[in-house]
Amino acid sequence: MKRLFHLPRTRYQETVEADQSTTDKRIADVLPKAQPSLAPFQPILTPLSKPPSDTPVVANFDSSHLTIGAGVAIFHLATSRVVICRHSVKKLWFLPKGRRDASEETGAGAEREGYEESGYRNRLLPVRLLHRQPQAYNASVDKVSPFVTEPIWTQMVPQTRTSQYILFWYIAETVPPQVEEDLNAAMSEKTTAENPTPYQTPPKFPLDMTLAERVMLEQDCYTPQHHKNTAIDADEALYESYLLPVEEAMGRLKGTVMEDVVRSGWEAICSRHSMEAQVSTGNWSGI
Repeated sequence: MKRLFHLPRTRYQETVEADQSTTDKRIADVLPKAQPSLAPFQPILTPLSKPPSDTPVVANFDSSHLTIGAGVAIFHLATSRVVICRHSVKKLWFLPKGRRDASEETGAGAEREGYEESGYRNRLLPVRLLHRQPQAYNASVDKVSPFVTEPIWTQMVPQTRTSQYILFWYIAETVPPQVEEDLNAAMSEKTTAENPTPYQTPPKFPLDMTLAERVMLEQDCYTPQHHKNTAIDADEALYESYLLPVEEAMGRLKGTVMEDVVRSGWEAICSRHSMEAQVSTGNWSGI
């Protein structure tokens, strides 16, 4: 989430490094003592009702009175966990989000904000959603994938008395080990003292890959890499991030739209996995 004013990067880098040792000590108090079951595509067992959408509205804003933002729920498929953040001072739990950059695609902004606020590289994950967008017309394509990277929730919040904030929530996954390695190599060529962890745009999720094939790209007990010093301002330097079991994360986010972003996102992921299990690997996109 970007702020209007930024401290010099070297100062909030020092803040992160100074807080790191105490952050590690706080983890035992923040997280549950029991170890979660780290298996892929574990279903949600807690019965929950989906919050209703609000009544449609008519509103008009010119570019000087509208801010567009994007947020993301980043799932680690192999262990049925999701990345959530915690403000170490305000003690608030949340999903990473923020304003997209000028001329940046909204989905790409969600991926970037996910990295900057949580320290986890991620990419949008196509899932099966009910949505109202038409499929792109292409006469050369006979089959259309039922999986999309559309926002799963959208929020509209007044920013000031005259300005509107609109926030799109997306579903993403942590990147595979090889992608992580490739992006680390690319990042090392651009690292500077002022910017030790420059953002690298990840490749898109392959259209011909199933979720089961994606999980096979990781060895047992693999943990996605967490990058330090990815914050872009002093407040973000106070954020902590955790990979929590889906239902544990929902509990931390209880009573917010973010709770259902996680719930609905994980259900959509499990639905895709179930669909793919019913067909051969080479034909899943024709479901």
